Amino acid sequence: MKVIVFSTKYYDQEQLDRANTNQSHQITYTTQGLDISTVKLAKGYEAVCVLVSDRVNRDIIQHLSEIGVKLLVLRSTGFDNIDLLAAENAGIKVMRVPSYSPESIAEHATALILTLARKIHKAFNRVRDNNFSLDNLMGFTLAGKTVGVIGTGKIGRAFCSIMLGFGCKVIAYDVKQSQWVLEKGIDYVALDELLASADIISIHCPLTVDTHYLFNKTTFAKCKKGFMLINTSRGGLIKTTDAAEALKSGQMGFLGIDVYEDETGIFFKDLSGAVVVDDVIERLMSFGNVLITPHQAFFTREAIQQIAKITIQNLTDFQNGISTENQVYSTMSNSSKPIYETR
Repeated sequence: MKVIVFSTKYYDQEQLDRANTNQSHQITYTTQGLDISTVKLAKGYEAVCVLVSDRVNRDIIQHLSEIGVKLLVLRSTGFDNIDLLAAENAGIKVMRVPSYSPESIAEHATALILTLARKIHKAFNRVRDNNFSLDNLMGFTLAGKTVGVIGTGKIGRAFCSIMLGFGCKVIAYDVKQSQWVLEKGIDYVALDELLASADIISIHCPLTVDTHYLFNKTTFAKCKKGFMLINTSRGGLIKTTDAAEALKSGQMGFLGIDVYEDETGIFFKDLSGAVVVDDVIERLMSFGNVLITPHQAFFTREAIQQIAKITIQNLTDFQNGISTENQVYSTMSNSSKPIYETR
């Protein structure tokens, strides 16, 4: 089938072409994102492939329907950027990549923890200036620390396994308990107990109507003073302005994020020659105990290969009229269901 891929990166084209064996699909690539000004590029195509950074709202859905698009394929697990109800009403199916490499996300969360705990980022910059002093580089040992894991889906479980390997005491919170977690001797506790007990909190839960701003001024006040917060899930789980205040007061000791609530227009772009007008993220970057990476936790060779493979399979399944669990429905966006699924 004919498909146009928006927001194409070099690795997208390389891996999608490799996965498209026997040239089963005619793929056109554009580096432009999908928006109201570029939607016309989809004319003549049956399917449109987008990134989670492409905001596919009701107006864009309407335009896609009018020009004959029948399928939206996401190169991601998340689908909170799609107006699912509008797509359903327009007769456009939406398919995603439900899981590709939970270990890549879990390992990146661990990298953020280790970098902050041992001040690797500061040491790296210092040594490049020929400064080999140890002043202000004292960190802390992970072994023996209490790590709170919020969300024990595939990524959360992979993260738990890593933390157990470091000799940490791991506690967890989730609305649905995992038998694997229980068998590992990890206790599920109430959210408030986790907040009060954990030295390090790592978020691996979906973004829903209920979990939006899960971490806010009230939440931070319940946490252990000086705790570390790690977020590799979705930016909207943390109210960033409240996080900045918690850092300023010392209530939060460290913050490591790979996602940001207003990352659209910032992440996935080279803005080194421009002025970033987002005052909130600029304020975060002014703190020495904050580490921000540009939504790269998923970005491993293995993960990109798997995303491409499943994306091509989604196209093939749609073409052959095969229904799969990769299809996303509007009922998955209500308050009791994930807006963004990390399981």
